[in-house]
Amino acid sequence: MDLVSAVLRRCEADRRILARHRLDPNVTYEPACEGCGTYGDMGMSEVDNLNDCPELLDLAHAHGLTNDILAGLDRPQPPEPKPRASRRLGLGDILATPPITTSDVPAALRGPRWKP
Repeated sequence: MDLVSAVLRRCEADRRILARHRLDPNVTYEPACEGCGTYGDMGMSEVDNLNDCPELLDLAHAHGLTNDILAGLDRPQPPEPKPRASRRLGLGDILATPPITTSDVPAALRGPRWKP
């Protein structure tokens, strides 16, 4: 019975570590670990990629993760920015607003000099 309770306590401890070390939703520029904390005045994350979190790597090692398996895992990266067009950008492109059209104006709101 003592072995079973020891295993259950270990599983609970692992669950707590996993709950604490998860993807930080406040860091949008990289997949950072929330549990590892931040440093500096700007609050940069201690771990730039969740896959590099030492706590999670230790847990994974305890459950049989080898360096070969780790090398084959997906490493999420932030999306790359789209290339800019070769044409010169207008004010509408910079503000990213769609053009305003009057074609959807209901007939009841159209004045005597309304133009589509």
